[in-house]
Amino acid sequence: MLSQYFAQIDDNNVVTDIAVVHKAFLEANPDRYTGIWVETFFNRNDKTYAGIGWTYSYETQDFTAPPKPDEP
Repeated sequence: MLSQYFAQIDDNNVVTDIAVVHKAFLEANPDRYTGIWVETFFNRNDKTYAGIGWTYSYETQDFTAPPKPDEP
């Protein structure tokens, strides 16, 4: 089975943690994987791999990086 990558997001859809875990294990262990977890993809050209502090969009089902310090 291939590894799967999941991002934990907070109430503002900001990524707070990343886990490499099979979906079945994640779902079977809600005490260990609390909150909202969405899959992120490491090797797909049409999706962005999540990072801590990035924001998830339910509309696009993708992640965007926070603005750089010199950007508004």
